[in-house]
Amino acid sequence: MTDLSRIRNFSIIAHIDHGKSTLADRMLELTQTVDQRNLKAQLLDDMDLERERGITIKAHPVTMYYTAKDGHRYMFNLIDTPGHVDFSYEVTRSLAACEGAILIVDATQGVEAQTVANAYLAEGQGLAILPVINKIDVKTANVDEVAHQIEEILATPASDCYKVSAKTGVGVQELLEALVHQVPPPKVTNDRTRALVFDSEYDSFRGGITYVRVFDGKISKGDRIRLLGTGNDYEVKEVGFFNPGLVPRPSLSAGEVGYIISNIRDPAEIRIGDTVTQARMPSDQPLTGFKDVHPMVFSGIYPVDTSDFEKLRFSLEKYTLNDSSFTYMPESSVALGLGFRCGFLGLLHMEVVQERLRREYDIDLISTYPNVVYRVHRTNGQMEIVENPTRLPDWTEIDHIEEPMIKAFLICQNEIIGDMMQLLMDRRGVIEKTETLDSRRLMLTCVLPLNEILIDFHDKLKSVSRGYASMDYEHFGYQESDLVKLEILVHGDPVEAFSSILHRTKAEGRGRQLCEALKELIPPAMFPIAVQASVNKKVVARTTIRAMRKDVTAKCYGGDITRKRKLLERQKEGKKKMKQIGRVSIPQDAFVKVLKTGVG
Repeated sequence: MTDLSRIRNFSIIAHIDHGKSTLADRMLELTQTVDQRNLKAQLLDDMDLERERGITIKAHPVTMYYTAKDGHRYMFNLIDTPGHVDFSYEVTRSLAACEGAILIVDATQGVEAQTVANAYLAEGQGLAILPVINKIDVKTANVDEVAHQIEEILATPASDCYKVSAKTGVGVQELLEALVHQVPPPKVTNDRTRALVFDSEYDSFRGGITYVRVFDGKISKGDRIRLLGTGNDYEVKEVGFFNPGLVPRPSLSAGEVGYIISNIRDPAEIRIGDTVTQARMPSDQPLTGFKDVHPMVFSGIYPVDTSDFEKLRFSLEKYTLNDSSFTYMPESSVALGLGFRCGFLGLLHMEVVQERLRREYDIDLISTYPNVVYRVHRTNGQMEIVENPTRLPDWTEIDHIEEPMIKAFLICQNEIIGDMMQLLMDRRGVIEKTETLDSRRLMLTCVLPLNEILIDFHDKLKSVSRGYASMDYEHFGYQESDLVKLEILVHGDPVEAFSSILHRTKAEGRGRQLCEALKELIPPAMFPIAVQASVNKKVVARTTIRAMRKDVTAKCYGGDITRKRKLLERQKEGKKKMKQIGRVSIPQDAFVKVLKTGVG
């Protein structure tokens, strides 16, 4: 059992690509947690996807031991966190298990939008914050200006900033000493055992692995534990630390961070934010976990091969154990078969989930056009929540529709302010205020619909700013808007997979794009096929797939012209009849190509 005064629990938080994982590498190296031969860049980023994209997707805990200058040996429990706005929930969960946070700012880029957001998250949890200016070894580093930005924006004295180079290790030793003196040790507040579940994963051989921070008491191998959220009891098969792999120990005591392996076979039984206690002497006071996260983007996920549906269902069950911010529910589509309606925190989150399902569970997927959650007010006074365009009531029954709004904070260079404002206004944004950060950059605060940033907003933002702009956003309630349902009709039949809810001013343009795309992808039949875009039962765009022409006169040799005319008239009558009773079958690859390329 480690003395509580010798334990320090902290997270590393920052904007994306400011050096969190690199600093964690240097700490692992200096504390000799990992052998030099096993050390590699971004050691805690153990997913191939994280290494390929150069981003942290999952929070990664690790336990280190550090002998300080005062001669005492301290236990450091570090949780490396993601930086992208879509994974801010991972940051919140990590901070709930800590007493301190290292806030990293890149010396070449300065304070970014997510830096501010993460600083507010840490302050809200009441954590001790250590501001760190990283990459001081880079030639373009402007340490003094960045320290001034931290003082102006985050209200932290410039003299309190630690200057380090995570790549070379300069200043990291001083930072480790600062953790000893500035991060408070954990405190025991209850005489009964209580541990907070802040993450989990599923192992096909050992079942659910629960990541916990023990606040009170002790959990040992062989104990009977209870999850207060479900009320279920389990036997502890193994407990231990992260070093950074799983290292078994006899027990976990108050203040320590580690894992519990018990006889949990159903992934749904583990709830992130739940409290673990002893079954024989349970605590009746659950720990304050973290607020329930609400998905902001919805999309349908279907297996390309319909026989993979059960495999997809089981894969989603296991995946939710590793990502509690992801939600799903079964749904079916005439075009795509059985699948699931899935909720995500943002577009990058959606991309990462789909890519992880493909890689980790070997499933080929199709995803439908992403949508947000709308509030539909009917003419009879009732209000409905609609996240799927196919469930939108008939337009004659709708009084008005409210769409989710976001408050966005964009940091960009002074010279592109005009282009940035134009981009925001094109996306129906309203700019509330403009603040000057320093001689080169300013911050725009604006309100705009969440639906407008779903597809290509981030790409446009980066191209306008040549990669220098950054954005963070928060949910900002709902606002009434002139929204309509766009339907695509093929030979008069609506195709559910291409339905979407969007602003009236953009419906016609989106409809034309989809009609043109389908004209190229749907194979011609023996009769002309009309492809139409409809808004509130009114056609706003149309294109026609020409009929295949069979040469019925090819075998007509010689004779009078009336013989040929007779054959052509009969073909004309047949096509007319076929047009009335014929049905168009849209090939599966047409759905895949339109949905994967994001046409519209």
